Amino acid sequence: MDIFDVKGRTVVVTGAGRGIGKATADLFASRGSTVARLDLEPGESILPCDVTDERAVDKVFAQIGKIDVLVNNAGIAVRKQSLEITREDWERVMSVNVTGLFMCSRTAARSMKQTGGGAIVNLASIMGFSGGLFPNPAYQASKGAVVNLTRALALEFAEFNIRVNAVAPTFVRTALTAPIFSNPALLEKVMQHTPLGRLPEVEDIAAAILFLASPAARCITGVTLPVDSGYLAR
Repeated sequence: MDIFDVKGRTVVVTGAGRGIGKATADLFASRGSTVARLDLEPGESILPCDVTDERAVDKVFAQIGKIDVLVNNAGIAVRKQSLEITREDWERVMSVNVTGLFMCSRTAARSMKQTGGGAIVNLASIMGFSGGLFPNPAYQASKGAVVNLTRALALEFAEFNIRVNAVAPTFVRTALTAPIFSNPALLEKVMQHTPLGRLPEVEDIAAAILFLASPAARCITGVTLPVDSGYLAR
């Protein structure tokens, strides 16, 4: 048996229009999964869904039907320091990164409970374990919440054979990190905290997500797996 077999699984990926979400959806599809790609922005093969809208989440998940794997990838960042960020921006980050993740997880778990179980993989961040290199309090706080929410949901859903894990990427070249990768001085600071001397690509994060969703991780739940090129080892 291929312990990484996800063929025939129905996989829902939020924020699947680009970046890590698209790479993850593409990887599962290449391995024989049926993938429902959710995103706020319309696009080819995209099911439009605002994860902060509970009714929209319930509607699109009902449309999908049976769900074997949920990947909570949708997320945003507002790069403002504590003395500058508005309450509206703070709440917008929390709404997407924490509340949206929770509502999608709850809706998927209700379905998984009726069909014998499943796997949920959340997108956390190394900033969920670290104050970070650059002030970004709303994002850091939201990802810390994701780390502990992953543990809480893992314990609550275990009796239904639903595993809940997360991955914690370091800086990966996506739209969210464009301000870092486009600034040589900031990127140099990141590399000073990257022992392997290379940063992961979106495909590396997708591979970790597939592992956590596959039979290879059947006894793993409540864990947040860093994919960080050694950042957290310091």
